[in-house]
Amino acid sequence: MRSTVLTLTIGALLALPAVAYANNGQGAEHANGNSSLLRCGTKQPTDLDAALREENFLINLRGAKAANKGKPGGGGGGGGTGTFTPATINVYFHVIKNTSGAGAVSDSLINSQLSVLNAAYSAKGFTFVKAGTDVTVNNAWYTVTPNTTAETQMKQTLRKGTADDLNLYLANIGGGLLGWATFPSSYGSQPSDDGVVILSASVPGGGAAPYDEGDTATHEVGHWLGLYHTFQGGCQGSGDFVADTAAEKSAAFGCPVNRDTCGGGGVDPITNFMDYTDDSCMFVFTPNQETRMQDMWVAYRQGK
Repeated sequence: MRSTVLTLTIGALLALPAVAYANNGQGAEHANGNSSLLRCGTKQPTDLDAALREENFLINLRGAKAANKGKPGGGGGGGGTGTFTPATINVYFHVIKNTSGAGAVSDSLINSQLSVLNAAYSAKGFTFVKAGTDVTVNNAWYTVTPNTTAETQMKQTLRKGTADDLNLYLANIGGGLLGWATFPSSYGSQPSDDGVVILSASVPGGGAAPYDEGDTATHEVGHWLGLYHTFQGGCQGSGDFVADTAAEKSAAFGCPVNRDTCGGGGVDPITNFMDYTDDSCMFVFTPNQETRMQDMWVAYRQGK
């Protein structure tokens, strides 16, 4: 079992940085198909940052539950706190094109992407509905990369809703990335930054094989709901803070069989949506991942 002991101070906790988006250092090479694409550009926190974030999460969750204690019905719906109730999430799709007209994503492909999200999440208590689609022509935003002026301008201009609304940006993003996302804990300090950005060709049938079945969005929404990569922390420490995902030393690519990078802890969770494998190999969220997403929703997004 992975475990870690850290001394956390209030000062360190309050100094907890917002998520910065950058290539997380994992290799981009792929055993099959498209070797030029990296699954995810969401930053891999250090062990210390992850531990501080976890403490912040537990404090927020306890606060939400305490605020709800004794209230009739135990919370729920659009405004309750403390108790998770099945959530219907409005999704605002923002399609970015360039001045040559490239980057169009049809309504049918957007609807297919929505169906993929619901297939992965509806049994976990999250249902996604299309709240709107807009199309913007902007060359700088079309090849947007993480933590840039283009990203800031795009999100500040287009983002809609509150903490419990998903803004999903589709563009021909640069840096060889398939996508990136914010974590729920960042919303309080950076609400306009909140959301998910994906390569438009990663939607179902979009052409970015073997990443064109829509699970780039599934993976990134997992971050948006509070999950780390399955290989967070490697073989030591607290890993991804999920007890029923086996420890994994590094990201898996392709569809490896019986991969075991942390001996004695079980084979790597290469079918998990939060690894880096091909879309065709991703189809699992564990029970504890489900619980974590629901608790993160209560702590940071429900009714916020």
